Formats: sequence, C-alpha cells, structure tokens
Amino acid sequence: MTDPITDMLNQIKNAQAVAKTEVAVPLSKIKNEIAMILAKEGFVGEVKKTTKGQGKIIKITLKYENEVPAIAGFKRVSKPGQRIYEGFADLRKVRGGYGLSIISTSKGLMTNKEARFKKLGGEVICQVW
Repeated sequence: MTDPITDMLNQIKNAQAVAKTEVAVPLSKIKNEIAMILAKEGFVGEVKKTTKGQGKIIKITLKYENEVPAIAGFKRVSKPGQRIYEGFADLRKVRGGYGLSIISTSKGLMTNKEARFKKLGGEVICQVW
C-alpha cells in the first residue's frame, strides 16, 4: 500500500456505498487525526481505537442522513508523488463552503477554516464534501 490515507478514505466511501454501519482501518497517528476531524465536522459518527488480533485499528461509525451518506465525495490533493503546499491566504472554500480541506500545518492537522483563522499554511492532505 503506497498511500494509506487514500486507502482509508476509499474504505469509508466503499462502506457507505453498501450502507455499512462502521468500517475498521489500521491505526496510524495521521489516519486517527483525520478521522477525528471528520467526526468533529459531522462527516462520520464516533471514532474509536481498538485492538483486533495482532494489530491496532480505528473503528469509524458511518453517518447517514435520510439513508444518504454524509460524505458525498473526496479528493486527495497532496499525494506521495507530488506534495501540494499552500499559504493561509491561498486556502479556499471547498464546494462553496459545504466541504472542507484537511491541512497539515506546523501546529498539527486542522481544517482550512481553522488554518485561515490561525494564519497557518501547510500541506493540503485532502478535500471532503
């Protein structure tokens, strides 16, 4: 697996396509922080760290609104082969304000709104709407 973040987002999207209630992905610090941001912004439900067999996993409870998945789509902006960085002045709204960008800054992961407010730029990880 060359890009674990894209793999996690694809697992969430595929699980929502077949109306599953939760998805389990392997634990890493960045994936846990991304899942916590998605939960805080209302795109997924509860996020729990658990142990399954030999490895640690993140259990993400999926969220639906009238049987429609809360996540309509996502775009991986910065990839392992091409990193994309933006200053705080260049951070724009996603889908007219309905979505968000997850930015990796010097103060940790945060949304594009928080990064603009704190005047921090960084690597644009992904966009979710």
